[in-house]
Amino acid sequence: MTHKFKIALFVLLMIGVNVWAQEKWSLDECVSYALENNLQLNDFKYTNQSNKETYAQSIRNLLPSINASSDYFINSGRAEDPNTGTFVTQDFFRNNYSLESSIDLFQGFQKINSIKASKFLYKATKEEVLQQKFLLAFRVMQAFYDIQFFQGLVTISQEQLAVSKSNYELVNKQIELGLKAGADLYEAESLLLTDELNLTQSKNQLAAAKLALIQEMNLEGTSQINIQEQLTDIGNDIGGEEIQSDSIYTFARDFLPLIKAQELRAKAAKKQVAVSRGRLYPSLTLFAGVGTGYFETRTDSLGSTLPFRDQFRDNTNQYIGVSLNVPISNGWSARSRIKQSKIEKLRAENNLKTQEQVLFQTIQQLVQDHNSLLVELEQSDQKVKAQNLAFNIAQKRYEKGLINALELFTAKNLFASAQNENLQVRLRSEINKSTIDFYKGLPVFNIN
Repeated sequence: MTHKFKIALFVLLMIGVNVWAQEKWSLDECVSYALENNLQLNDFKYTNQSNKETYAQSIRNLLPSINASSDYFINSGRAEDPNTGTFVTQDFFRNNYSLESSIDLFQGFQKINSIKASKFLYKATKEEVLQQKFLLAFRVMQAFYDIQFFQGLVTISQEQLAVSKSNYELVNKQIELGLKAGADLYEAESLLLTDELNLTQSKNQLAAAKLALIQEMNLEGTSQINIQEQLTDIGNDIGGEEIQSDSIYTFARDFLPLIKAQELRAKAAKKQVAVSRGRLYPSLTLFAGVGTGYFETRTDSLGSTLPFRDQFRDNTNQYIGVSLNVPISNGWSARSRIKQSKIEKLRAENNLKTQEQVLFQTIQQLVQDHNSLLVELEQSDQKVKAQNLAFNIAQKRYEKGLINALELFTAKNLFASAQNENLQVRLRSEINKSTIDFYKGLPVFNIN
């Protein structure tokens, strides 16, 4: 590899990294990329594929079993002559071939119930894959809005720093004109350094939030990501009416993959009880087969061993039969399995009730947060306006020398704190709205 080629390759790689970093990612794009590249999600998909194959095999178990066998024996010493049935003392060999088929006619409906149980489990894991996709989408959404929050925090910090720089320059000029003492410059510089530190901390928090999103998406080849800015729109379409949790729960319970999966697991557990009960019934099997063999002791009138082809044809035998197996006592193991299956059925049903309870409580909390955020958002907007007015007045009074730097710093911090709280409320409202819309069945994420 030449030196020029290495340089060209490095430039191309850097261009690729810059493209990733400069691209503006929307929330839907982040979610779609994460769904395609998340490794943990693959594990649930593999489990679903395994259960699908288990279900397919349970159906194939209804087919007859066909087995072929062959053996080769060398007898030495005293042994039974398979040709005459008498015992002889000589060395000889024999070769047998057989083909047998059997099919279960009745097994207490074990196989039918096993098919139903495995089908329920396959559908359950399919729902669980969808549930994991939703959970991943919500984690990406949380990381996405965390970035927006810290971007807003950086903007607020930059505005505060700009004010501090302006005040520092103002004090410096006033000192040159003899209107203020040199000690006032130290106060202004201290406030300036404080705002610079706040800006640095906000940028570090923003970098950590971007890294969290990159890791959640499994975005490789970059340590930077830029998202679409939608801060001005957040919180403006929350809706001014209170909502009720009962109607949302009723709808969410019918479509939520987690509830569906647990319902299917409860049905599968019920079928497993039926499978265990089937072991108490007699089983009936139909079997049939054909066999032949070659014996060294099979000779003609001259004492010569008959050829393989003749023996293979003449020694052929066929059989057909029915086998009945009646379980009488096997250490009470069959009834023990029934009891264990019933316990697993109760456990699955209890898990379903638990998930339903958790779902209802989650929706209750979301609705309560929604109704509280409606009030908080309105009050937060009013607080920002009031603190902004108070800060502007304090700034003018500071410029006229009516208040000191500490009083201005207090007014400026109160305004920044109000902006911070307002940003938090708006982002919480947006996440709350998206979550409630999800439980309403609205297309929050583009997940097929």
